Parts: sequence; structure tokens; C-alpha cells
Amino acid sequence: MRIVALDIGEKRIGTAYADTKVRIAIPREMIPVDGNELANIAKFCRLEKAEVLVSGYPRNSQGEATKQTEFVVDFVEKIKAYFESIGQALPQIYFQDESLTSVTAEERLSSKKHELSRNDRAKGIVDSEAATIILQDFIENTKLD
Repeated sequence: MRIVALDIGEKRIGTAYADTKVRIAIPREMIPVDGNELANIAKFCRLEKAEVLVSGYPRNSQGEATKQTEFVVDFVEKIKAYFESIGQALPQIYFQDESLTSVTAEERLSSKKHELSRNDRAKGIVDSEAATIILQDFIENTKLD
């Protein structure tokens, strides 16, 4: 089964891809939030032949929903509406807890001797690594048919 993941932010959307046959999440390009993000997400899903779309689900340190959670849920609704408007089949959508994924992503990249400059952050390297963590966690903890 082919799965894509999104780490949805207000400026950038990190992306990742996996096939359940291999069970390893791979980071992909960051999608800028620039007015074309829905079309780019649809294209990403189409190119990867995604059957499942996983979105990170942000929570605070007490595990409660936040304003960012509301933003992500609303954004996923926009994705659904966009797919319907263009007649593209919508992958099954799941939410996956994304607690501390950005922190973990920065730590992983640091441990790989990768210096995270402001430019790297702007390129979405951390965001796509966070999407990879979200997706790997989903693959390891969700049973899909």
C-alpha cells in the first residue's frame, strides 16, 4: 500500500512517502503554502499513487488539541474539498499524533552532521523529516489491510 504523509504548517508542508511492502518512510520535497499548496498536494498524491494520506495531528504537552490542531483539521477538510472539486480520488485519510516530531527531526538531522541553517529551515528539510517521523510512526503502529 502506498502512503503519503504531511506535516502541515502555516508556511510549509513537509512531505514523506512509504510503501508498506518496504515499511520505510522517505522524506520528499517541502510544499510551500503559497496558494498552490492544494494543487501540489493533489499532484504529490497522484504521482505517488497514494492510497492513504496521513496528516500529523498536533497536541500540546498535556495531549490536548490546540489552535494548530484546529488549523490542521480545517486544512485537511480543504484537501478533501479540493480533491472532490477536481474529480481526483481521495486517499483514505488518517491523523497521526505528531508530538515533538519537529524537535526529533532537528535532533536527527543534527546527529547526521547536518547544520540546520535558516536557509535549510526555509527549504523545509526539518518539515519533511518531521513528516517522515509521522509516517514511520503510523506504519509501525497502524494495521492496514
